[in-house]
Amino acid sequence: MSESATAASAAARSPDDVSTAPDRSALVLIALILVAAVANLNLAVANVALPDIGKAFDSSQTALNLIAVGYSLGLAASVLYFGAIGDRYGRKLMLLVGTALAIPASLLAAWAPSDEVLFGARVLGGLSAGMAFPTTLALITALWSGPGRTKSIALWSGIGGAIAALGPLFSGLLLEHFWWGSVFLLTLPLALVALPLCYVLVPSHVNETTGPVDNLGGGLSVLLVAALVLGINFAPVPNKGALVLGLAVIALAALVAFYLRQRRASNPLYDLNVAGRRVFWVAATAGIIVFGSLMGAMFIGQQFLQNVLGYSTLQAGLSILPAALFMVAIAPRSAKLVEARGARFTLLVGYFFCLLGFLTMLLLWKEDISYWKVGLGYAFIGIGVGFAGTPASHSLTSSVPVSRAGMASGTADLQRDLGGAIMQSIFGALLTAGYAAAAAAAVNAAPRSVSDNVEGELTKSFSSASAVADQYPQYASSITAGAKKAFLDGDQWAYLAGIVAILLGATIVFFCFPKRDDEQRLLAEYHAQDTKS
Repeated sequence: MSESATAASAAARSPDDVSTAPDRSALVLIALILVAAVANLNLAVANVALPDIGKAFDSSQTALNLIAVGYSLGLAASVLYFGAIGDRYGRKLMLLVGTALAIPASLLAAWAPSDEVLFGARVLGGLSAGMAFPTTLALITALWSGPGRTKSIALWSGIGGAIAALGPLFSGLLLEHFWWGSVFLLTLPLALVALPLCYVLVPSHVNETTGPVDNLGGGLSVLLVAALVLGINFAPVPNKGALVLGLAVIALAALVAFYLRQRRASNPLYDLNVAGRRVFWVAATAGIIVFGSLMGAMFIGQQFLQNVLGYSTLQAGLSILPAALFMVAIAPRSAKLVEARGARFTLLVGYFFCLLGFLTMLLLWKEDISYWKVGLGYAFIGIGVGFAGTPASHSLTSSVPVSRAGMASGTADLQRDLGGAIMQSIFGALLTAGYAAAAAAAVNAAPRSVSDNVEGELTKSFSSASAVADQYPQYASSITAGAKKAFLDGDQWAYLAGIVAILLGATIVFFCFPKRDDEQRLLAEYHAQDTKS
């Protein structure tokens, strides 16, 4: 067959039938996964240190929630804007700048003098990841195609999720020997290795766009996500109603303005015509819920393990290993299942296991339980994310033109980061409200009255209640028992919210996502439209 005939035959086939890969593809993929690992590890390292941070700064539960969600907030708020800038001015440049900026952000977090500065450092770290993290998937989309792309995304998703799950283990190990800030130094070796590898191995200017960047749309997207996430976090805080209402109004106004801007802009930041494609928006929604479930479960779980079960930081970190192991083991099988049965089936399998995970937490995670019940919950979550992560990301990148890879990868990252930010915020808000209500009820029912100051400390957070117990050793056992019960009341609210979210996501996937043959037909239609235009 002649060269022209071969090219014509390749063009006629669906893009998912043709495999291409860059030179030294294995090394390039390792470099990109290392960059993603910096972001993924930073997402989770704060969770295991939250009890120690709370004790160091006498932080409220809301402050701890913000510290936990700060990184996701910075990343989710910036990922679309920075993805578009990378598409226009160079993905490799964004990759290098973002990875380099992660170094001072980590140093500032490690030696933060207050929880306010720590929150700011976490947001700065998230902004640095917003530059680098979306670029990794955008480059995979631009450099690979066909089954090779599916396998690369599976490795990127599975290893990335596993690294995020391993973050608490490494953090717990450090906290056994060093101060709370040491957990934020974990990513420094990865960043120092990733920088030169990316500089040498990653190609420059691959399938990038030449159109102008929609800076107004980018600013509105940052404002929208930031106001939404902060509003959720402050919702349960007493006397913050005006602030929450103001943030809600800002988020709504930013959403309307962003929508109108994207409809009218000649080169929109977020192509709503592409976003309206069924394969795209359902996959985006599904990913937000499933990745958010992982981050939410880890956020609540780490506090449960240390506060209620009395695990050391190392034991708490080790407890998450089943999630990490199953995510790595399942990701390659997920890629094969996507090819054989389609994204819809694979997503639903993942959702089923995530549901089992939250049911395990709701029904079995009580005081003085054996570890197998903890490990079972994490194993189910790991299997669920391992199955669902690949199709959620693959469907996004396959349904957009390669020139819009930054938009697709930004949305794929939003799945993880906005999902994590929203789910952690919702879980944290419910935990805060549930804990405060239960603690206040216990204080009011106690035979001895306490001062308003002491009551405020007892209802502020578990770590504050522990500090009160240290001040009054004669009542320490009853204070600690009451704080544990209040925490268990609060985390039940969070697990129920996780179950509702999983059921909602599964319903959307079941009724709205196309089956395998329809999915392939739609992807071929999208490809034809994009190559024609």
